[in-house]
Amino acid sequence: MRIVFPIFDGFTALDAVGPYEVLRMLPEADVVFAARTPGPVTDGAGLLTLTATAAFTEVETADVLVVPGGPGARRGLADEALLDWIRRIDAGTRWTTSVCTGSLLLGAAGLLKGLSATTHWSAVDLLESYGATYTAERVVTQGKIVTAAGVSSGIDMALRLADLIAGRVAAEAFQLAIEYDPQPPFDAGSFAKAPQAAKDYLKAAR
Repeated sequence: MRIVFPIFDGFTALDAVGPYEVLRMLPEADVVFAARTPGPVTDGAGLLTLTATAAFTEVETADVLVVPGGPGARRGLADEALLDWIRRIDAGTRWTTSVCTGSLLLGAAGLLKGLSATTHWSAVDLLESYGATYTAERVVTQGKIVTAAGVSSGIDMALRLADLIAGRVAAEAFQLAIEYDPQPPFDAGSFAKAPQAAKDYLKAAR
C-alpha cells in the first residue's frame, strides 16, 4: 500500500500531517513524501519543514495519492510539471485525494471535471472554474477521487479512506489511536456558521 504525499514550498502542514497520522497505520503502508528534489520543504508559514524522501521523478506509481493545499498549492496551479506528475500518478492510483486547496491542483490537472468536490471555503470559485461542482461537505467521494474541505478535514478524509481500504473496525481503531474526538470550544469552524467578526478578522489579517 504505497501512499504518496507530494509536498512543495508553501504547503499547509496539517493538510499532510493529519492524514499521514491515520494512513500510516494501514496494513503494509509504505509512506513517501515526494518533492521536486529530496530534502527539507518549508510550509506556508515558513516555520516548519518536512523532509521529502524522494523526487517526483523517482515516484512513478502510488496506491493512494494525497495532495495537500496551502499558498504553495495556489502557486502550483501554473506548474505544468507538477500537474503532469499528478496526472501520471492518478492514472494508476486506487485513490486520488486532496485536502483543502489541494483540490485546486487536482482541478488544474483536469481530474475534477464534471465531479462534485470540496475545498477550503475561500477557494470555491476557483475550484468551480476547473469544471467541478462545489459541495459544502467535509469529505466528498466521487469514484476514486476523494476531496476534503479545509485543513482539519483531512483527518476526516483519512478515516473515511481507512474505512474504504481496511474496513470500519480498522478505521475506528485508528481514530481511537489518535484520540480524534473533536469538541471545539467555539462553533465557528465553517464559513456558514462563523460570526461576521471572525470573518472580518481573517480578512484584515490577509
